[in-house]
Amino acid sequence: MTAVRSGSGGGSDGDRSVYRFTLNGEPCEAAVPGMRRLLDVVREDLGLTGTKEGCGEGECGACSVILDGQVVDSCLIPVCQVEGSEVRTVEGLSDAGADVLSPLQQAFLESGGAQCGICTPGMLMAAQAYLEAGGSADEDDIRVAIAGNLCRCTGYTKIIDAIEAAALGQAGER
Repeated sequence: MTAVRSGSGGGSDGDRSVYRFTLNGEPCEAAVPGMRRLLDVVREDLGLTGTKEGCGEGECGACSVILDGQVVDSCLIPVCQVEGSEVRTVEGLSDAGADVLSPLQQAFLESGGAQCGICTPGMLMAAQAYLEAGGSADEDDIRVAIAGNLCRCTGYTKIIDAIEAAALGQAGER
């Protein structure tokens, strides 16, 4: 179990409570103010810095995580809303402790789908949710699946190529 850690900050709610949820397949507890953003709890209190903050307003998707099977912007979710839930961050895509990338991460690497790295974790999470829901290699469907995630570097072509390759099971075959 991830240790209980006392978080800092979090708006006007100075009262701390212990929130229990599953993080990347492991039981987790965080003693933080209930209105503290999930993004801040994950990054600052639990030390998983893969999830990035882009806009802080739910517009860019850089902070996307999978919450109970749905992609959400963690900058908009107060931690009190994840009590008892399953949260998955980019760190949870590959097996814990393994130096092996997930097929989707491998496809991003091979296709050049990651450049500056700000949008990459959110793109990976949106793509992972799409693929787990049975998404295909259809370009239009992929564009819809990642529509909530902005990228200023790639023009999306290489990102879409990566998701197509992962959907077709082609990662690692190039």
